[in-house]
Amino acid sequence: MTISRQEQETIVHYNAAEQTATVYTRDKTVMRRLDALVMDFPDHYRLIGETDIDKTYEMPKSFVSYRKPRRLSDEQREAARKRMEHLKTEMSGEDTLHNNKDVVYNSSESCYN
Repeated sequence: MTISRQEQETIVHYNAAEQTATVYTRDKTVMRRLDALVMDFPDHYRLIGETDIDKTYEMPKSFVSYRKPRRLSDEQREAARKRMEHLKTEMSGEDTLHNNKDVVYNSSESCYN
């Protein structure tokens, strides 16, 4: 059965009284990701219901996450641009590892402000 993009919804439900969250989804991408988590971490993620168009999962409420947007400084953005250029060049078959000394990644810099 084919459902419209509008109908491919995902609903996360939890409350203050319980320690588990329930995830209901009709989105195939979300299903694949949660199915992988069920296989890899069966102690934490469980498939609790399924039909031909949807699945329902259960997981610890503490696994539901909210993130603030990522903010990059101009220097971080430029460093990322250089890293990407280096990777593109490297993947195209050109070895510039020794020639491109200005590509630097400083892991101590935070990309979150």
